[in-house]
Amino acid sequence: MKAVILAGGLGTRLMEETVLRPKPMVEIGGLPLLWHIMKIYSHYGVRDFIICLGYKGYLIKEFFINYRLHLSDVTVNVAEGTIDFHRMGAEDWRVVLIETGLETQTGGRIKRVRDYIGDQDFFLTYGDGLSDIDIDRLLAFHRSEGRMVTVTAVSPPGRFGLMTLDGHRVTSFREKPPGDGGSVNGGFFVVSPKALDYIDGDHSIWEHAPLETLAARGQLAAYRHGGFWHAVDTLRDKNHLEALWNGGTPPWRVW
Repeated sequence: MKAVILAGGLGTRLMEETVLRPKPMVEIGGLPLLWHIMKIYSHYGVRDFIICLGYKGYLIKEFFINYRLHLSDVTVNVAEGTIDFHRMGAEDWRVVLIETGLETQTGGRIKRVRDYIGDQDFFLTYGDGLSDIDIDRLLAFHRSEGRMVTVTAVSPPGRFGLMTLDGHRVTSFREKPPGDGGSVNGGFFVVSPKALDYIDGDHSIWEHAPLETLAARGQLAAYRHGGFWHAVDTLRDKNHLEALWNGGTPPWRVW
C-alpha cells in the first residue's frame, strides 16, 4: 500500500519556524517531522510514499534528492569533485513528490495526486502529526468495517491543569488531563480511491464536504487510538516533542 502525506500548507501558527521551511520540514531531533512520520509507516512495511507539496516544496525535494548526503558519513575530494559514502543512512523508500499548488486546499491536494495512487486503498495523513499508532491494526480495522474511509479518532491532552472545587475550597488538582472526552481527527486515514469522487477540486477541504458527505452516507469509520498522538501547531508543541526526543524514549518511535 501507498501512503499519501499532506505537506503543502503554510503553517501560519508556527511562523517562528515556517518562515524558512514548510512545517513538515520542522526538525525534531535534527530530522524533519516528515521523516518521523515516514519512519512510523515504514516500520509497518509501507515503503511507497506520495508527498503533496505546496509552500516551499522545493526544500522537501532537496531533502530527498540529497537524502544519502544528509544521513551518511562522507569523504569529499574537493580537487577531484568526488564523494565517497561510508556509513549509509538511506531508507528503502520510493518517494513521489508532487507540486499540488500553493493555495490548494487539503481535498484538492489529494485529488491532484489521484493518478499516482492507483486502484487500491491507501494511507493518508498530515505532515505535522506524530503517534505510536499501530498501522497494522488500523488497516485490519478498516477492512473489517468495509467503509470507504477510516479516520483515526484521538483525544488530545489538555493544555491546562484542572481544579475541582467545593464552594471556595479546592479539593483536587489534576495536571493536564486528557481532553473533555470528545474525539478529534488525528489523521492516519485509510482511504478507498472511490472516496476521491467526493472531492470537487482545488477549493475542496477534505475535512469539510467530502468527509461530511461520507459520514452522512455511512461510509466513514472511526478507529479509536488511545495511545500517544501529538500535532505540531505551535512552537510550544515543537519544543515538547523535542524534549521527548531528547529524553531518549519518544513515544512515537516505534521503529
